[in-house]
Amino acid sequence: MTLKALLLILTPAILTALFFIIYIRVWRRRHTEVGGVSVNQLASALHDERMKSSIIVDAIEDGVILLDETGVIRSFNPGATVITGWKADEAMNLDYRLVLKLVDEKGQPYPTEQDPFQRVFVEATTIRDSNIFIVSTANKQLALSMQVSPLLDDKRHAFAAVAVLRDVSQERAAESQRAEFISTASHEMRTPVAAIEGYLALALNDKVSSIDARAREYLNKAHASTQHLGQLFQDLLTSAKAEDGRLASHPSVIEMGSYLQQLTEDLKFSAVKKNLGTDFIVGSTSVIDARSEAGGKVVAPLYYVYADPDRLREVVTNIFDNAVKYTDAGKVTLGLTGNDQVVQFYVKDTGLGIPTDDIPHLFQKFYRVDNSSTRTIGGTGLGLFICRKIVELYHGRIWAESEYGKGTTFFINLPRLTGQQANQMMSADAAKQTLPEANSASFSPL
Repeated sequence: MTLKALLLILTPAILTALFFIIYIRVWRRRHTEVGGVSVNQLASALHDERMKSSIIVDAIEDGVILLDETGVIRSFNPGATVITGWKADEAMNLDYRLVLKLVDEKGQPYPTEQDPFQRVFVEATTIRDSNIFIVSTANKQLALSMQVSPLLDDKRHAFAAVAVLRDVSQERAAESQRAEFISTASHEMRTPVAAIEGYLALALNDKVSSIDARAREYLNKAHASTQHLGQLFQDLLTSAKAEDGRLASHPSVIEMGSYLQQLTEDLKFSAVKKNLGTDFIVGSTSVIDARSEAGGKVVAPLYYVYADPDRLREVVTNIFDNAVKYTDAGKVTLGLTGNDQVVQFYVKDTGLGIPTDDIPHLFQKFYRVDNSSTRTIGGTGLGLFICRKIVELYHGRIWAESEYGKGTTFFINLPRLTGQQANQMMSADAAKQTLPEANSASFSPL
């Protein structure tokens, strides 16, 4: 075979081999570079990012804890060690209940239905709690501000949760001192103010004294100012008690449908004085319309909550009165709705509305929207702050939505009780009320 013939036979094979070698080199180069960075460099960068995240989490003073959906601790930073007293290697892979002893302000175990770690997996939403305490390994009770956020899959199922715990014991102590000062000062000042108000009332009584028209005008203004001052002191006392946990509360099971319907009847007279309409709506149906359609009977879901009815009355009354004050025409509506987890009620008006910039600050202490209407009507700037504190006392949430010039709606969410839970709680409360009588009947004097 000639050399020429041999080359003709081998050339295709040689070219194929060379092409294959070049292809392999190009493929390896392409697949070992991402954006000009080699795979080794990329792996190193990712490792560095994980290191940075670890450094950041470890440097945070707040406790950061990762739980899986079974409640087992999977991550535990040094901040959590400082708060709980548990070392990370000891806390890892344990059930959180063994590590985090959650209690209320009285040192009693935190109720399961209020436990943020339980709620986050049920509600699949971020849970915040500023009324919770923890007992450390040194048997020291610490006040916490806690936020637990779920990690959700594509079906919005919580498969893990990240908890951030902040020790707010010092802040609470400082707030308690301030509140105690305000409480004492307000209490002491109420006595002379009440005396002044009493004397002014006597001076304005025609059967007690005789004064001319101009003097009566001055005394009426003084009497109104004194009443306003007395209300300010009362609000200061209430806000101080709300801040340091001294606000009296006697919770019971409330069926919000009948409760709000009766409250609407009681409150509507203040609206009638301004020629405003009132309405009570369950779901999307007015109770009045439903009565007429159903022959005087209303079939509606039973919305049970666990709260103090007198405290809730304070909240609804305050918001309703504000709605009447700032509404010149139209109506004020109380509404009720909810789902399996939440009972929502609201107060809606057709009044002036609130500027967007003011809405985030409405529930701050002494904050008042600054416009001509608020300056004319007046107020203490504590009403909505007290409302927020009362709602949070029952693990609820309050917020406002408004469009300036088109009215405002205040919403309140409270945890909903099932019918079974409500009946069990009512039975337990009834048993507590009859227990002293049973005990006294069981023992005869010696």
